[in-house]
Amino acid sequence: MTDEEHLQARRRTVWRAAERTLWRRPTELTMGERLAELTAGAGEVSDLDAFPDWYGSGVVEELERRVAGLLGLPAAVYFPTGTMAQQVALRCWAERTGSRTVALHPLAHPELHERGAFGAVSGLRTVHPTAEPRLPTAEEIRGFEEPFGALMLELPLREAGFVLPSWEELTEVTEAARERDAVVHFDGARLWECPSHFGRPLHEIAALADSVYVSFYKSLGGLAGAALAGPEDVVAEARAWRHRYGGLAFQQFPAVLSALIGLERELPKLPSYAAQAKVVAAAMTEAFGESPAPWFRVHPGTPHTHQFLVWLPYPPEVLMAASLALSEETGTTLFHFWSEESRVPGISASEVTVAEAGLEWTEADVKEAVAEFMVRVLREAAAQEDD
Repeated sequence: MTDEEHLQARRRTVWRAAERTLWRRPTELTMGERLAELTAGAGEVSDLDAFPDWYGSGVVEELERRVAGLLGLPAAVYFPTGTMAQQVALRCWAERTGSRTVALHPLAHPELHERGAFGAVSGLRTVHPTAEPRLPTAEEIRGFEEPFGALMLELPLREAGFVLPSWEELTEVTEAARERDAVVHFDGARLWECPSHFGRPLHEIAALADSVYVSFYKSLGGLAGAALAGPEDVVAEARAWRHRYGGLAFQQFPAVLSALIGLERELPKLPSYAAQAKVVAAAMTEAFGESPAPWFRVHPGTPHTHQFLVWLPYPPEVLMAASLALSEETGTTLFHFWSEESRVPGISASEVTVAEAGLEWTEADVKEAVAEFMVRVLREAAAQEDD
């Protein structure tokens, strides 16, 4: 094994053994454990005596109908990945608007994590109405100097801290796009998490867009997969492009069943996760303020969803070592990964997710864990200085 493989194996071992954590990552489970979960829950969401899907039939169609109903949109189509779903959606809209230019945030997923797929594969061009760490405003859309055929909004904007606009701001920015004869597409990989923040049901949020993409593994714990929802003609064309892009797999029922389980089990719990994330973030803010950390930030201070960011002024390797030491020595996992904050030298960031395992944490539990974590941060920082 390489050094990186040894480190990954150690992380999994440590995280699996932790007695207390804010979130159990699906990747901490073995294949056997994930299959056992799927087997245990599949009978609750579908008829297991029915035959498996065949090129998008059967249980796949069942999931598509469920998603379209939840979003209040005419139709939906299943995709193996969100990367494919969004490329297909935006090329379908490009044919209708006559423009291959997509306005989106420079921190959006297609810009940072898809190897330039919009341009390289689908012939789309991207422009950025704002570079601020938030979604664009209506004024920025109206005043943007370049024409575009589609406005793509990532809800929430993960790389900026899982941030969302207010309901009024979201409504105004979609109206501003339509004033420019542009369609609106929601990158809703985590749209399932948004109703608590907006105070609106999913179908009312989705109604602001012309099309919506949702993921089945990011919030719902599914194995994989995504869906694109929108007008019937767009969805019908998207099915054709799904085939051309290689996304019409022979059978997909394991991932589809896991998506249905997620909709049944996890979706109703997301409001409680979001509420608990506010408790955790507030306790972290207080605890880091009382700690010897020279600087910190919990962002947003009041999380918009059940995920948020923590920034600290230490190298990632120091914070990773401290995080693992905390898990090994106390049985508590507070943070999983740390990475360099590319926009601010000397600062590292960690994404915090609060889910089922985190519901039992009290404010005192969080503050105690932060204090224990900082003891190990100072220890690891001192050790690195000695080296």
